[in-house]
Amino acid sequence: MVSTPTRHPAAATAARQQPAAKAPNKPGKSGLPSGLRRVRSWYRGFWSALEGTGKSRNGSTYYLILGSTLALTAIGILMVLSASSVEAIAAGESPYTAALKQGLFAGIGLFAMFLLSRVNVVWLKRGAWMAIIVALVLLVLVLLVGRSALGNQNWIDVGPFTFQPSEAAKLALALWMATVLDRKAKLLSRARHALVPVVLPGAAGVIGLILMGNDLGTAMIVMMITAAALFFAGVRLYLFGIAGVVLAAGTAVLAITSPNRVCRILSWTGQTCADGSNVNYQSTNGLYGLASGGWFGVGLGQSRQKYSWIPEAHNDFIFAIIGEELGLVGTLVVLVLFAILGTAIYRVVAAQTAMFHRVLAGTIMVWLLGQATVNMAVVTGLAPVVGIPLPFISYGGSALLMSLCAIGVVLSLARAQMAPGLQPERLFRFGPATLAASLRKRVAARGGAARTLRPAARTPVPDRSRTGKTPAAIPAAGKTPAAIPAAGKTPAAGKAGTRIPSPSNPARKRK
Repeated sequence: MVSTPTRHPAAATAARQQPAAKAPNKPGKSGLPSGLRRVRSWYRGFWSALEGTGKSRNGSTYYLILGSTLALTAIGILMVLSASSVEAIAAGESPYTAALKQGLFAGIGLFAMFLLSRVNVVWLKRGAWMAIIVALVLLVLVLLVGRSALGNQNWIDVGPFTFQPSEAAKLALALWMATVLDRKAKLLSRARHALVPVVLPGAAGVIGLILMGNDLGTAMIVMMITAAALFFAGVRLYLFGIAGVVLAAGTAVLAITSPNRVCRILSWTGQTCADGSNVNYQSTNGLYGLASGGWFGVGLGQSRQKYSWIPEAHNDFIFAIIGEELGLVGTLVVLVLFAILGTAIYRVVAAQTAMFHRVLAGTIMVWLLGQATVNMAVVTGLAPVVGIPLPFISYGGSALLMSLCAIGVVLSLARAQMAPGLQPERLFRFGPATLAASLRKRVAARGGAARTLRPAARTPVPDRSRTGKTPAAIPAAGKTPAAIPAAGKTPAAGKAGTRIPSPSNPARKRK
């Protein structure tokens, strides 16, 4: 028999009295180091104090999204005016032409944002299939009757304005993918159901039509939107690895088969193109503009690079003009506004329990923030030159209109998280249930008014002119007597608590 070893009583007492050594930065139950857990708890406490919890949410997320969007839009109109005025004057046009067009689309977009923020997002599901079909038809029309500019064919002329269907396709694709993934929520564990029809033929068809117009930058953003929709839907992660390999190979093939793209990549790496041209000219002058701005800039409207040193300065490279005229402070303000917008939208995404809401808000977040990140990376030289506008700021009515509509969808979700007493009023109420409820309320109100105005009894009233006497009790207009006798019965005279009903006056029927 083997005896069990025991500890000496003195050693056990010493072990109890000696404090245990604390392991620094040891992971807890959640698997995170103590430092990250402290940051997470501080982050949660900050947002709980800012917006409240449970049913007492004060709507700070809603107003952060709204405020940052309005600020970015205002900065965009101001900088478009500053960056485009010189080239407009050189072309013999008014210096306010581009700014007025941008302001017009901003007004339309803000109105659309207001409407969408007051509509229940669930009702957008009904138009998802129609939206994606219209987007595909418009992308086909671009290839047939569209206008080409700077090597890209992705505009359609509509009178004095131009419309870019690829921008509308971003929002339509996000709405359609959220609808389809929500319907197939229980089947997404299978690769076939996760990819069909969202990736094939849906997103692949949109990307293919955009690439046929030679717009690689917009196609990259659509790829990001597709990946974001699948991620927020909970698709298996190994599919992203396979998709990444396929996309990397496809991007390499597209880059190699285009001499212009090869030259851009070579110029970005500091090499010279085969024909000796410098395609990186725009990016180089953008860096000059950022460097000359310093801390506080050369002053609003005082940029030097916009004098044709940066072609189309009010479009994709407007961030360089911001850095030159407003300095590092101005660029940091833009970055902080985008950070506030992204954090607030992430709060909305994290609070969603329904897959449709989560996927739709998540794709919009990745769309806007991813596009802004790529644009700033191009301007600062961190990525090759790709034609992608800066959301809310770059010149372009279609991009601004669709971005504001996307924000309106997110605001509708943020509005639903607010306390009922603090929610902004709805503009419209859609749906058969709401319509039936409103009709019932109207019928009930009319019935109550009719019962109130109906006469108490139809017993004839003696003519006051003949008898000279006044009826004992004449009910006031709109009031019912306290006691109404039953049909064919007369209350006992003199009985306490009873009234003789006032008969109607036959003299009123005479003419």
